[in-house]
Amino acid sequence: MVRFGIIGTNTITEKFLQAARQHPDFEFTAVYSRTEERAEEFAEKHGAAHTFTSVQELAKSDVLDAVYIASPNSFHAEQAIVCMEHKKHVLCEKPMASNQKEVASMINTARTEGVLLMEAVKSTLLPGFRSLHDNLHKIGQVRRFVGNFCKYSSRYDAYKEGTVLNAFNPKFSNGSLMDLGVYGIYPMVVLFGEPKTVHANAVMLESGVDGEGSLIAEYEGMEAVIMHSKIQHSYAPSEIQGEKGSIIIPDISEPEGIEIYYKDGTNESLTPEDVYDPMFYEVQEFISLIKNQQSQSLVNSHENSLVAAKVMEEVRRKIGLVFPGDL
Repeated sequence: MVRFGIIGTNTITEKFLQAARQHPDFEFTAVYSRTEERAEEFAEKHGAAHTFTSVQELAKSDVLDAVYIASPNSFHAEQAIVCMEHKKHVLCEKPMASNQKEVASMINTARTEGVLLMEAVKSTLLPGFRSLHDNLHKIGQVRRFVGNFCKYSSRYDAYKEGTVLNAFNPKFSNGSLMDLGVYGIYPMVVLFGEPKTVHANAVMLESGVDGEGSLIAEYEGMEAVIMHSKIQHSYAPSEIQGEKGSIIIPDISEPEGIEIYYKDGTNESLTPEDVYDPMFYEVQEFISLIKNQQSQSLVNSHENSLVAAKVMEEVRRKIGLVFPGDL
């Protein structure tokens, strides 16, 4: 069994636990929250035996082997480094950190301490994405990647009424790019590597973060177009356009129902049957890496996380979005 502690007691953590419990080697043993009341409430609801109100004490504890971090983005680096310095493996929610400097520090700590660090980008570990990757050659020379993820945030209603929650607060390294744009950027990096140049635009909100935006990344012989938003919804799919056909991805955040449409009018389904919750596969990858004593994932690798952070930092430079962690 791999004993997990959790930092963050929010909706994403609830979904993580639901998926993780489908893995036979997952055990939830400890939870951190800023208040003892919330920690105990969460532990009782989900069956954890230990609670902590100090990340340092959680990291030092011998009741866990690994930590899943789902706190606000601005806390990821500091919390992950503390845990890794105490020999805990870290599965960190996307985006990995506020900027590439923090991501590099996290990677260096993981290597120094000999522990596993992996960014919890679920989409690139799903069976549908793996099938897409394996069949990409069928559409010939790729000329354009379109990653579209625009999802109206329920927190935007509160924002419009004058309440700025974490999702729209630059203090926590949030905004549309960080929360949703990463769903297009990370698979772009996994499939095509680091772009040569990046151009970007955004609609900025008075709170100081981007409400929505787009970017064009230039590659040799192709381009990638990423669209993201937290202030309007899109029903358009994502797409990879090649000279022999196009791959249609209905939901870039959970790639399934993927099809190739060839130039001759035929089509082919690429999606294998999913048996587990979408977040299960990142847990499966993470636990497998621990058991095989591997230092990083081949898919959600350190290099891919660093390049994704670099791209997002360049986008923020172009749109004028600065986080406290950048200073």
